[in-house]
Amino acid sequence: MVTASVISLIATAGFIGALGILIKHFGMVQLIAGYDPDRVTDEEGLADFIGTNVLYVAALVLLVAIVEYTSPTDSSGVAWIVFVVGVGVLTVRMIRGARYYESESD
Repeated sequence: MVTASVISLIATAGFIGALGILIKHFGMVQLIAGYDPDRVTDEEGLADFIGTNVLYVAALVLLVAIVEYTSPTDSSGVAWIVFVVGVGVLTVRMIRGARYYESESD
């Protein structure tokens, strides 16, 4: 049965996915938190890297929605743990990886 939490997770995945597409395919790097155009040396590379990782986050949200929908009982705790760890790892990866596209000098 589709619950409010599943609907909200699907809507969240759609929103995050839309942000990832805007960043990756349309080069809207200004959507990236902390983006400084004076420090970025490769906007296309940054957009591709961050956009791809944001799409991974959207996929994780969608995965949790699928588990919530198909789980016959309240046994989706493992999916939420995987989600939190996955988002944490992707966040660290984005923060560290974005530095590659910035200049060293201030």
